Amino acid sequence: MFSISISEEIRERCPEFVGAAVFASVVNSEFDAALWQEIDRFLADYRSRYTPDSIKLMPSIEATRTAYRRCGKDPSRYRPSGEALVRRTLKGHDLYRVSTLVDLINLASIAYGYSIGGFDADKIAAPEEVHAEAPVSVHAAVDVPLTLGIGREGEPYEGIGRGPLNIAGLPVYRDAIGGIGTPTSDHERTKLSLETRHLLAIVNGYDGNCDNVLACAQFIQDLLRRYAQSDGGTIIRF
Repeated sequence: MFSISISEEIRERCPEFVGAAVFASVVNSEFDAALWQEIDRFLADYRSRYTPDSIKLMPSIEATRTAYRRCGKDPSRYRPSGEALVRRTLKGHDLYRVSTLVDLINLASIAYGYSIGGFDADKIAAPEEVHAEAPVSVHAAVDVPLTLGIGREGEPYEGIGRGPLNIAGLPVYRDAIGGIGTPTSDHERTKLSLETRHLLAIVNGYDGNCDNVLACAQFIQDLLRRYAQSDGGTIIRF
């Protein structure tokens, strides 16, 4: 399991922030036809109700952009993933097909407008003393700490498919080694793969809407039950 804390620097700049995470046992796959039928139906309906101009009226997206500015980053240059997915959808482009876990997280992100981190939980590093106490099943035996802070100048970070990413001024989750996730891009070190057996999906609610953030986490649970051979796992609220 994981204990997720929010640093004082985030609390000061983004006092509205609320988060929820889903920790679940899963089975990933390259492609799930039923999931993509659901995605295609959802996107067709979504495009019938919204236009690119609608983005500025979406509180979850605008709040994340505001959080970037408060932390010191230009959201137009380092676009949050939730906004990028919505923009791509409303421009009529198809979503990338990556894997079932990534695809269902992308669906939840578009549905609620939140940037959602998706991590292979077994690749998240615990402090050395935690590993010493529970070398066989660290994440099942003890709480592995993650902290949401702000990226620093020169802090090393390799975004998935992006190479080195300047995360100075970006909200970032850190484990015992370093950064693993920002709303712009997650880190290569903890990315999801077909071998992933434990998922940690983090919903970032910079709009402070507890009910919506929880609903998004529950939607992820529902998708996991239907498409990832999962019981839906546990929701962690923070």
